[in-house]
Amino acid sequence: MIRIGMSTTCVYPLPLEDAFRLAHQAGFDGVEVMVTRDEATQDAATLRALSARYSLPIFSVHAPVLLLTHFVWGRDPRVKLERSAALAAEVGASTVVVHPPFRWQAGYAEDFLDIVRALGHQTGIEIAVENMFPWKIGGRGVKAYSPGWDTTRMDCDAVTLDFSHCALSGHDSLAMATALGDRLRHVHLCDGSGSLDEGRVFDEHLLPGQGSEPVAEVLRLLAAGDWTGQIVAEVNTRSARSERERLAMLADTLAFARTHTPA
Repeated sequence: MIRIGMSTTCVYPLPLEDAFRLAHQAGFDGVEVMVTRDEATQDAATLRALSARYSLPIFSVHAPVLLLTHFVWGRDPRVKLERSAALAAEVGASTVVVHPPFRWQAGYAEDFLDIVRALGHQTGIEIAVENMFPWKIGGRGVKAYSPGWDTTRMDCDAVTLDFSHCALSGHDSLAMATALGDRLRHVHLCDGSGSLDEGRVFDEHLLPGQGSEPVAEVLRLLAAGDWTGQIVAEVNTRSARSERERLAMLADTLAFARTHTPA
């Protein structure tokens, strides 16, 4: 049976322990830890203690790649990635999720794919590069990522498929999953309702089934192929007006995943 985890980002801006607690209450099999400015997300001892307290293994670590984490572990993106892999090893996680570099991250961007492959071989941790989306400024396309946002065109061994990013890019997620084949090792379970070309401007991370992506079809494809990767919910629950409502959103997300990945 494919295990279903929950990203700590699902309960943002609640504290880290609340993420573990709610993941446990909703019935998830494990968690993905997004490394943020919260020092608890950077500390292996704290993470191991929370994992034990709530009986939830840590499946994966998401490297600090967001603008809000610009100064976490210094400014060197290579160091951030290396420390993410070290943290993953310390907490027993098998995967590090990383975004492609921004084009202006000179040096790191040029060597990114070589760095990812070498680090994976050195550590035994899967470094799964996440698909992103094109940027538009003033209605004009901007090349923000290097080597790009489309992971089907990257020479990397492991990829994370994010449905919300697929929607925003106008890239069909079922076609992407099929094209990636064995390189698809990690899934961010969510949904999206449209692309930049259709006027969408936000990375929505809707609950699966609430958008336009063929999420169920992708999950069934993976289940039918005896896939051994990880599915991690990365949904936006900030609209919840109470903990009960937030928990219901998480439980609905998990139920969707269970329905479409039968044992």
